[in-house]
Amino acid sequence: MPVSLPWRHFLLAVAVVAIWGSNFVVIKLALAQLPPLLLATLRYTFALLPAVFFLRRPAVPWRNLATYGVLIGAGQFGLLFIAMNGHISPGLASLVIQTQVFFTIGLAMRSAGEKLQAVQWVALGIAAVGLGTIATHTDGSTTVLGLAMVLMAAFSWAAGNMTSRAAGRVDMLAYVVWASAFAIPPLLLMSLLLEGPARIGHALAHADAVAWGAVLWQAVGNTLFGYAAWGWLLARHPAATITPMALLVPVFGLTSAAWWLGEPLPAWKLLAAALVLGALALNLLWPRWRLRRAARTG
Repeated sequence: MPVSLPWRHFLLAVAVVAIWGSNFVVIKLALAQLPPLLLATLRYTFALLPAVFFLRRPAVPWRNLATYGVLIGAGQFGLLFIAMNGHISPGLASLVIQTQVFFTIGLAMRSAGEKLQAVQWVALGIAAVGLGTIATHTDGSTTVLGLAMVLMAAFSWAAGNMTSRAAGRVDMLAYVVWASAFAIPPLLLMSLLLEGPARIGHALAHADAVAWGAVLWQAVGNTLFGYAAWGWLLARHPAATITPMALLVPVFGLTSAAWWLGEPLPAWKLLAAALVLGALALNLLWPRWRLRRAARTG
C-alpha cells in the first residue's frame, strides 16, 4: 500500500480533522444554551436515530457495544462537556484530550506485558511539562478541575479504543451508531439527576437554531461523517500514514477557538501546545522511523 496519500484522500483527511478540531467551538456554542449532560444525550440520540434503522448491527458481543458506548458517551464526552462548561477553554480542551494517545499506548502495553521504551518515557516527560505549563496558569483558560476532567475523558477515550480494538475489524460507522444506544441511558439518567427536569425542559423549550444546529453537527458531521470517512481512509492506507494526521486536531481546535471565540493565544499556551504536540508526534512517528531505519540497515 502506498505511504503517500493521493490529493483527494489527503484533503478528505484534512476535512475530517478540521471538523474534529473546530467541533470544540461548536460544543462551546451549544453549551451556552444546553446543559452539558443534556447536550451529550442529544448528540448520541441523533447519532443513533435514524441511522440505526439503515445499518446492520456489527457482529460483536452486546457487552462490547455497551462497554464502548458507556466509555465514549458518558466517560469521554460526558466529562469533556462538563469540563468545557466553564472549567477549560475549547482550544486547550482540544489539546489536552489528545493525551488519549499516551493512555492508549499504556493500556495496550500493559495488556501485552510490554515495557515503555526510552523514547516513550521522553515523550511522556515532554507531555507532562506541557500539561504542567497549562496547570500553572490561572488566567481563566482552565482550572485544575477542568484539566483533571479532560484527562479523565482522555483515559475513557483510550479505554474505548481498547474496547473497539477487541471487537476486531468492523464497520466503524455501524459500530459507533449501535454503541450510541448504550451511551444514551447513563447520560440521560445523569442529566435528570444532576441537571434536573426543570432545567432540561427550560433548555429544550428555549434552544434556538444555533443550539440545534450544533447538536446536529455533533451527531452528523462530527460522529457519522467523521468516523465513516476516517474508517474509509484507514481501510485504504496504512494506519501509520493516516493516524499522524490526527495531530492537526488541536491545531484546528486552537486556531478556530481564537478566530471564532476570541480565545487568546499567549506565549505560554503556544509553548504548552508545542510540548504536547511534540510529545504526541514523537510517540506516533518514532515507531515508523525505527521501521524505516531497520529496513535500510537490514
